[in-house]
Amino acid sequence: MHSTGPSSTEQGRARRGARLLLGVKTRPRRAAALAVTTIVLLVVVAYGAAAAYSGAQVPRGTRVLGIDLGGLDERSAVERLGKLAAERAAQPLRIRAGGREVSLNPEEAGLSLDVRATMESAMENSFGFFSVFDAVLGGRDVDPRVRVDESELAEALRKVNAQIGTPVQPGTVRFHGTTPEVVLPRAGVGLDARQVAAPIRAAYLRVLAGKPTPLDLETGPLQPKVGADAVRRTAEGPARVAVSEPVTLLFGGDRLAVEAEEFAPFLTFEPDGAGAMQPQIDGEKLARALKPRLRRVESPARDATFEIEADGPRLVPSAAGREAEPKALADAVLSAAVRAQGREANVPLTATEPRLTTEAARKLGVREKISTFTTRHTCCAPRVTNIHTIADILDGHIVRPGETFSLNGVVGKRDRARGFVPAPMILNGRYVDDVGGGISQFATTMFNAVFFGGLEDVQHMPHSFYISRYPAGRESTVSFPQPDFRWRNDSPYGVLVDTSYTDTSVTVTFWSTKRYDIESKSSERYAIRGFESKTDSGPNCIPMPGAEGFKIDVWRIFKQDGQVLRRQKFHTTYLPEPRITCA
Repeated sequence: MHSTGPSSTEQGRARRGARLLLGVKTRPRRAAALAVTTIVLLVVVAYGAAAAYSGAQVPRGTRVLGIDLGGLDERSAVERLGKLAAERAAQPLRIRAGGREVSLNPEEAGLSLDVRATMESAMENSFGFFSVFDAVLGGRDVDPRVRVDESELAEALRKVNAQIGTPVQPGTVRFHGTTPEVVLPRAGVGLDARQVAAPIRAAYLRVLAGKPTPLDLETGPLQPKVGADAVRRTAEGPARVAVSEPVTLLFGGDRLAVEAEEFAPFLTFEPDGAGAMQPQIDGEKLARALKPRLRRVESPARDATFEIEADGPRLVPSAAGREAEPKALADAVLSAAVRAQGREANVPLTATEPRLTTEAARKLGVREKISTFTTRHTCCAPRVTNIHTIADILDGHIVRPGETFSLNGVVGKRDRARGFVPAPMILNGRYVDDVGGGISQFATTMFNAVFFGGLEDVQHMPHSFYISRYPAGRESTVSFPQPDFRWRNDSPYGVLVDTSYTDTSVTVTFWSTKRYDIESKSSERYAIRGFESKTDSGPNCIPMPGAEGFKIDVWRIFKQDGQVLRRQKFHTTYLPEPRITCA
């Protein structure tokens, strides 16, 4: 029988041929797979190397505003970028509009570089696949992020519009007594903040990039936020309600009725930006006006002080206070005034801390007398009133360690309201009457307390003429605003100023912790010059006795435990004082 299928020999050949054919096809695939694997490994290795190269810093080659921040840690990059922005942003933006060129201060206009956001943009995805290779192959430019404060920009443009156009006049309701008065709105011409914000931002970016160019802008009509009809309706409605009755303020268990006449001068109705009118009160002015009445419900904080007793200073503890803040006062009045009925509102009292607490005062080291000095005068002249007044003002004043005391800074301009009166003072070589005249005697007395207390003399000016009631070369004049009398507490302790007076003398004593024993040594008078005699007339003539002019040197000698530490020289030149006879 004959078989029709392949023979065994043929079958074997077929299987060997298939295996050979399969082998030929399999080898290229294995080679391709091996190549792909090799490429992936190379990429991974390259990425790791690039990541290690770029590190945890700003990716290398990263540029912001044209400066290369690559390779810096984030803090250093922020500092460098912030410094550059501060330098360039100091340059104003030049704006041409309405036929004029004006300057716009970027800071006042609410424009600023957001350094943090810019750096976050520079650092984001710094370990991303493409960012890492960017760091190696050349980096990238990062767009700076700019902040724009819309309210500040609008206010800055309002000032610009006053120069190049006509500002908008907003509608307002104010009060004459308790009668509402209408100020109608008026349209203007100028720059609209909403329309020019984008080009101004772009111009600011050019400034930051170091390429400032003038900005040409078109002016246009500016419309008020509230129309005339709305202003009139407010005057006839809410404004009349606001002043129709008193308001009652509740301070815990205390009640304070405030008449409309008391708060109306500080009340206005202004546009709110949403097409309506809202009441506003100047809280600071209202608080000042009500201050005398608020004393009944408030308890002001009390600073720690010292009382001088037979055995020295005694510390009087401080005390916290409770006061109504101006904003809380204004909010309460507004909330009550907008209602026709139930015109009451609570006012919270805020705890206030003293400026000098008991603990802080205890650490000042005010424990012993370090100097005292007395000068004398005749009784009962107007100048004595001024000497007593300034002594009362400064009694108990504490000068802290390192603080510079300024007599004019603390006392201010002498005026009748605080009890100062006209009295003679030296001006341009003549005696003239002036409010506060004569307080140079107090300045001289305090100067000597500073001198013997071993404290630092900062500014003092001797009188132009020698005055016999003062120690020659150790005295000081003072006027307002100059010459001033200033000294610095260069000790580590506080200095308590203690003043006292009689009808014929004034004394200044300093209490602190003693550091030095001070001695004073004076030269003889030299370069003596005679004086001339003159006759004057008129109702303002003040006679002068006449005195020789001379020079003198005074040394302040600092000692500790009997040993001289140092010497300080004071040189004074006195002009001849003319003898003036009033005819």
